[in-house]
Amino acid sequence: MKLIRVGPIGHEKPAVLTGDGTFVDISDLTRDVDGSFLERLNVADLGTVVASRLADGQERSLEGLRIGAPIARPHQIVCIGLNYADHAAESGMPIPDEPIVFNKSPNTLVGPRDEIRIPRGSEKTDWEVELGVVIGSECRYLESPEEAWSRIAGLVVSNDVSEREFQLERGGQWVKGKSCETFNPCGPWLVTLDDIPDVRQLAMWLDINGERQQTGSTATMIFEVPFLVWYLSQFMVLEPGDLINTGTPPGVGMGKSPQRFLVAGDVVELGIEHLGAQRQACIPAP
Repeated sequence: MKLIRVGPIGHEKPAVLTGDGTFVDISDLTRDVDGSFLERLNVADLGTVVASRLADGQERSLEGLRIGAPIARPHQIVCIGLNYADHAAESGMPIPDEPIVFNKSPNTLVGPRDEIRIPRGSEKTDWEVELGVVIGSECRYLESPEEAWSRIAGLVVSNDVSEREFQLERGGQWVKGKSCETFNPCGPWLVTLDDIPDVRQLAMWLDINGERQQTGSTATMIFEVPFLVWYLSQFMVLEPGDLINTGTPPGVGMGKSPQRFLVAGDVVELGIEHLGAQRQACIPAP
């Protein structure tokens, strides 16, 4: 099942994608695709409701409508750094023995086709296609990685936009380079696990102005999805609706020679197999 949120910024309505560019509104069932909805989500039951509405002719077209981030603003966005061995190599950093964990401000979350605002004074705004994991029920001291599967609501495409000078050259924690406004385009939809053949074999890609920059696969993750959810639950409580960005494959601007960073006028396109694609135009921050 693919859950989406449709409408203007701040006024998105929850829906279910039903075809190539069509959806069924479910705003009478839930106020939003938020933690409380995801915690009680039963895919089979919701599928029955959607099928009934399709039979009643309630399907609508997405044409001309904005697609928002597929989840409401989460309690927290937790990110994993250097989780692909080849990305660690291009960054000149050793493969970590344990996951590198940092936070990103929840208000960075925007829709998959919303603009990226290049921060004032930025010369090193970078791109990162990532697999995002959305939590479906509370995770607190999980017993094993296998237990994590039942706590996951679904997966999303996430662009972990980063300002490398703010992140690496200004001292302190990475959060400064990760939390600028619009720095987490998400979506276009939240895909439940029953619609994903193999989480460990998802192709990933990212283009800048039509030129391929990143090509990768979740097959080369150092720490896999269930392990990450289990691991994080040993240090913090993950709540329904929380987002985990699980790291990026090689090809980021910082790792290129010469380095290449985003500027106003650039267009970023990215996607993950079975999870959809995004497109963002870059503009100066007002």
